[in-house]
Amino acid sequence: MATNDLKLLSTPSSPFALRVKIALNIKGLDYDNIVETMNPKSDLLLQSNPVYKKIPVLIHGDKPISESAIIVEYIDEVWNNNGTPILPSNAYDCAIARFWVAYIDDKWYNSSRNHLVARNEESKKANFDQMEEVLLRLEDVLNKYSEGKEFFGGDKIGFLDIGFGSYLSWLRVTEKMIGKKVLDETKTPALVKWAEAFVAHPAVKGNLPEIDKLLEFAKGLVQRMVAAAACPK
Repeated sequence: MATNDLKLLSTPSSPFALRVKIALNIKGLDYDNIVETMNPKSDLLLQSNPVYKKIPVLIHGDKPISESAIIVEYIDEVWNNNGTPILPSNAYDCAIARFWVAYIDDKWYNSSRNHLVARNEESKKANFDQMEEVLLRLEDVLNKYSEGKEFFGGDKIGFLDIGFGSYLSWLRVTEKMIGKKVLDETKTPALVKWAEAFVAHPAVKGNLPEIDKLLEFAKGLVQRMVAAAACPK
C-alpha cells in the first residue's frame, strides 16, 4: 500500500506514464501502480479523467491530476523537500524547460508516430527529417544548458531529461522497425552519451519497458492504426 495515498493509472507502454514513475522515484514516493487495459477503459479512469479519458492519471488521496507534464510539476511542488528538484528554481530556466518539453511532445511524438504509419516514401522521409531536426535541436540545447554535465538539468535529472528520456524505449523500437539508426553518435554525440546516462540512472533503471515486448506491442498498434486509416468513414 502506498504510504502517501498515491495511485497511478498507467500502461506499461506509455512514455507519458513513465515520466510520472520517474518523478515519483526521484522523490522517493511509494505509490500503487494500477495498470489500465484501455480496452475497455476502467470506470476509475473515466471518473478520474472524464475530459481526455487517457492515462496517466495520478490520484493523490481523492484528487486526480492528469497530463504527464502537469503531474510531474505537481509532484515536484508538493514534495519539494523530497529528493532532488525536478524543475529549475530560476523562473526563466523553468520556462525554457517547459518550452522544450512542449516542443518534444509536439514535434517528436507526432513525427515518430506518423513515420511508423506512413504509407509512402515521401511521407516517411518528411517525418524522418522532422525527427532528425528535433534531435539536432536537442543536441544544441543539451550542449548549451548542461554546462558540460551529464543531463539537461546539470548533475541531476530534471524536467527536460524526463520529458525526452521517456521516449527513449520507443526510439529504440522505431529504429528496429525501420531498420535505420535514429539516435546517431556521428550526428548527436552529446545526446547519445546523455541517453546512456539517463537509462542507467537509479530513478529510471528498472522502469523502462522491455524493448522486445514494446516492439510486439508497437507492431500491433501500427497495424490497427493503418487499418483504421484505410477504413472509409
